[in-house]
Amino acid sequence: MNTENERQAAAGERPTIGDFARVFRRIQAEIHKVIVGHERAVEELLSALFAGGHVLIEGVPGTGKTTLVKTLGLVLNLTFNRIQFTVDLMPADITGTRVILSGADGRREFSFQPGPIFCHILLGDEINRATPKTQSALLEAMAELQVTAGGTTYPLPPPYFVMATLNPIEMEGTYPLPEAQLDRFLFKVRLGYPGEDELVRIITATTGPEEAGITPVFAVEEAAERLEDLKHLVREVIVAPPIEQYAARLVRATQPENPRIIGDNRPPVRVDLVNRYVSFGSSPRGALALILGAKVRALLDGRANIAYDDIDQLAPAALEHRIMLNYAAHSDNVDTARIVEQVVKAVHPTRV
Repeated sequence: MNTENERQAAAGERPTIGDFARVFRRIQAEIHKVIVGHERAVEELLSALFAGGHVLIEGVPGTGKTTLVKTLGLVLNLTFNRIQFTVDLMPADITGTRVILSGADGRREFSFQPGPIFCHILLGDEINRATPKTQSALLEAMAELQVTAGGTTYPLPPPYFVMATLNPIEMEGTYPLPEAQLDRFLFKVRLGYPGEDELVRIITATTGPEEAGITPVFAVEEAAERLEDLKHLVREVIVAPPIEQYAARLVRATQPENPRIIGDNRPPVRVDLVNRYVSFGSSPRGALALILGAKVRALLDGRANIAYDDIDQLAPAALEHRIMLNYAAHSDNVDTARIVEQVVKAVHPTRV
């Protein structure tokens, strides 16, 4: 941690916009000592962290999903746990369980033994390999920052950040994530194959005698507090009413025509692809993801207010995993990325 950050922490000063951008970029730089490429994915991952949300990371094997999450834990100097999801994993393996312990006087009593979910940063590796019952063990923790076991509720230490990895190409022995759980992830980040130049850099970095040296951005004793201060700064970014309306109209435009939606004095923008290929559009959490992510982007640019372009840049990460396609979309090879692209083009103020 640099001298300026140490001085501010000791004095209890609130971080400024400039502080936010410097810390964010420094975390990025430390991560890229290990992770080659994936610049957009890393920025989206950190945007979700500072926005107070969780991230679903999708990518084929070997693209660095697990390494990315482990590196983030080292850079932030926060407690980090990893859960390898398998078909025989049970909810109690995640949340913890009550066990019988014998005291010094010989008396036996139940004692709660916390599971790996009790940490600051949790990596759920290959989450779609566990059964829906086990996957749902994360829901309460992700939404309410608490765990209920044996009738007792245990709070989780803030900041709390869940990152789950997903293998999209191997379907045997996997279980699709329930829509309710997909919706709890602020962003879905995709990691693609590296290019030739990036592949050469990966080979050089991973087959040589030296390992990349990671320098934590925060000291252990202040990491949680400093991160919470920066997250609070994100919440203070100003959002103009037209921007809020734009985010709302984007979300409404992802929803196909539904006569059961009543009482709306402003009809949504209709997109042909949505009506043809979408079964269910984004929930209200999609609008929250757009606004919170846009606030982070504004701070990175040194602004205290967000713009339309901030929303547009984050629309794929915030909305694609919240859209459910019908059978016609699968038969016509239409994916959610194309749906979101068309929605943004139709709703953007300069195009309506």
